[in-house]
Amino acid sequence: MPRVGLDRSRVVAAAASLADGRGLAQLSLAAVAQELGVKTPSLYNHVAGLDALQHEVCLLALEELTARLSAAAVGRSGAEALQALGSAYRAYALEHPGRYAATLRSPDAQDEVLADVAGRVLTVVTDALRGYGLAGDDEVDAVRALRAALHGWVSLEQAGGFGLPRDVEQSFHRMLDRLDTSLRRAG
Repeated sequence: MPRVGLDRSRVVAAAASLADGRGLAQLSLAAVAQELGVKTPSLYNHVAGLDALQHEVCLLALEELTARLSAAAVGRSGAEALQALGSAYRAYALEHPGRYAATLRSPDAQDEVLADVAGRVLTVVTDALRGYGLAGDDEVDAVRALRAALHGWVSLEQAGGFGLPRDVEQSFHRMLDRLDTSLRRAG
């Protein structure tokens, strides 16, 4: 019988918090159970196992990221949208490193739920880039370039990889300015 007050969303929230604090690779059912004050087998009333729990953390993170990106980009276009989108993406990844890590894999085509949630993130990004007039392969290339630039930046920043004596914030926005220039040329 499921423990009173314990439900799937509470289990996933605890897992997401632990992933942020310890790293996604360190997430375990035992750690989640300890965090919630239950025995590990109790979690199976709410999730099918560690893979299912990581999947749920991914869904949660993608929903949160979609909301964050949407709020940042709404009513903006061009360079302004790109700066807002990039800043929101970076902030989310830095605030929630474990959740962010859960989002990095491309969804399995047979996982319709994950594909749908990931598709919402993609829609926000393509809507924000619409002002550049890109379509087809150019749009796909732009989305990939933006994601690669942002992920690369966040990965280096999380690892302490920016040691040169230049303000990191200024460099980040200049990178986005350069992407804007490139996207305007491509469009």
